[in-house]
Amino acid sequence: MALQRIVPTLVIGLLMATLAAAAEPGVIYLRNGSVIQGDILRRGPDRIIVDLGFTVVSVPRDEIDRIVESESVGPAEPGARNQQDLYREAPGQSELTVKENLIRCGESIVEIRTPTGLGSGFLISPQGHVVTADHVIAGENKLSITLFRRAADGLDKVQLHDIEILATDPYGDLALLKIRDTGSGPFPSLPLGNSDAIRQGQAVFAVGSPLGFERSVSQGIVSLRNRPIGGRLLIQSTAQLNPCNSGGPLLDLRGQVVGVNNLKIIATGVEGLSFSVPVNALKRFLRNLDAFAFDPRNPNAGFRYMDPPRPGPPPDLDTDGD
Repeated sequence: MALQRIVPTLVIGLLMATLAAAAEPGVIYLRNGSVIQGDILRRGPDRIIVDLGFTVVSVPRDEIDRIVESESVGPAEPGARNQQDLYREAPGQSELTVKENLIRCGESIVEIRTPTGLGSGFLISPQGHVVTADHVIAGENKLSITLFRRAADGLDKVQLHDIEILATDPYGDLALLKIRDTGSGPFPSLPLGNSDAIRQGQAVFAVGSPLGFERSVSQGIVSLRNRPIGGRLLIQSTAQLNPCNSGGPLLDLRGQVVGVNNLKIIATGVEGLSFSVPVNALKRFLRNLDAFAFDPRNPNAGFRYMDPPRPGPPPDLDTDGD
């Protein structure tokens, strides 16, 4: 009888130790106003398992308003955000299906509107920092952002209008925004992955608002990790992109951003040629924001690169006119 009691206890102990090794600290906001803070042991499609330290609870997805991952709860995960970076990394996140990833990531993806256009973007910090493509907001000062937050009967659209442009990189086609609306945070954010680690044939998916069809998802594979386009190295994928997908994330099955969607090739008979700015280029942009700081008094603030001169005939060196 004693052995029968010991063996299940050992099995449970080993299982809990395995889950704890992959735990992700976070704060869970429930729809009834309660808050749960602890280590997230497992994220399933219908519930998540949370270690509170003294007990483990199972929280149904339907009861969760949003999840904010935090480096201040429990031990810091490898590669987590440091004090100098606005973004975070989560290399230990588990792989999920695209459907499950949309539950995990969906609230972090936003729609961006300007007086003249529409685009996509995504949150990278609980403080409301949003990444998008520069050409989505180029020449504009007045922006609005639409969030999609989970509610009891689906998703609520929350429109925010106090948006500040912090930095722009026209050459790299990247921009950083900040939500200034008071009382609207904290915000769920997406972790940034490593674009140097993705491989040809790897599954990826894109989320955005193509042509205003909000929360649209397209799935594909990485066609090439480093395709040179216009002097830049971009990720080529078969994840279908359309106008207004620009600025949205290209994600892997771990729910990490591996690229920022920014263009596709459109021509008769051409299909499946979509391109994204590698996330490592985004990290360099975020780490050097002082070089790309946006000045509202000068819309041309930030680096602008002139087109290189085109080769022509050699100059006439005959100064005598012969």
